Amino acid sequence: MFVMRQTNFAKWALTLLLLVLTSNFLLYRSPLSSLVIPEDTFWVVAGSLVDFAFVAPLLMLAAFRLSLKHFLALIAGGFVLARFIIPSLYFEPFTALFYIGIGLEALVLFAEIAFLGLLLYHVPAIVRTIRSQPESPLFALLPTAYARIKPNPLITVILSESLIFYYAFCSWKKEAPEGPHLISLHKNSSAIAFYIMLIHAIVIETIGIHWWLHDKSLVLSVVLLILNVYSVVYFLGEIQAMRLNPLKISNGKLYVSLGLSKRMEVPLEAIKAIQWGGAADKETLTFIAQDFVEPEPQVILEFKEPQEAVLFFGRTKQVSRIALTVDDPAKLKALLEQ
Repeated sequence: MFVMRQTNFAKWALTLLLLVLTSNFLLYRSPLSSLVIPEDTFWVVAGSLVDFAFVAPLLMLAAFRLSLKHFLALIAGGFVLARFIIPSLYFEPFTALFYIGIGLEALVLFAEIAFLGLLLYHVPAIVRTIRSQPESPLFALLPTAYARIKPNPLITVILSESLIFYYAFCSWKKEAPEGPHLISLHKNSSAIAFYIMLIHAIVIETIGIHWWLHDKSLVLSVVLLILNVYSVVYFLGEIQAMRLNPLKISNGKLYVSLGLSKRMEVPLEAIKAIQWGGAADKETLTFIAQDFVEPEPQVILEFKEPQEAVLFFGRTKQVSRIALTVDDPAKLKALLEQ
């Protein structure tokens, strides 16, 4: 899971990366390839290998936040990708590099499998710890897991997916919490009705499209079926996560989430200013439940310094302002002003 750097240079690096990959693809796979490639292809292919295995990973490093392991995996992947883009006749003098790339990718894969094994080993302890904490699994899972396992993008994705399935299948007996420090965000909106409508539309579309595609392309129909089933599971989890995780102010912290897609845990002392009403700009992270007509924010919180928000698939983002719309703004105002 790659997190893009929030700089203009990162955008230029991503543009150059696409240009490098496209130009190399067109060089070997376009109708003009026979006219452009010289008879002695050694140095042309060598230049392409430098592009795939060194230039492209360096541009990825400039555009995204990468660990050393991911950077090495990109170098190995560059040799593998080059093998599939460069015709076999031209690539033959460099075949050894392809196998080196395969070997490095295998090492990275084994390392990821080892992380998964370590996660499975710690699952019972992680579950026991979460059950003993007052916070919901939505907020407690990642910190609890990372107290035992070194943070890893693959582990983050798997843990985020486990939250989807937990809320979709294992939380229906739970009642929505209520209390003096809890405020829901969705009851005055049509968010749940909207998700139910999407689920109905996906089910109807799945039946019709899957039946029609089954005779034309079995593989495509199965892929579409899997994606649609996953979408239904996700929306079920989104509904439950929204119901069971109202805004909470407790122990000097603000816990706010909007389903599975975004959540934050912010110390109250980190709040710099509270603005009641107003419009949110593009840099403001909004916690406003889905509605057929998007409401204006009731309150905008500005922080003294950027705070971390957890987004879809466990991605993180630093934000300086958030906008909220809740079902009881008077109660929120009272809690924030205490």
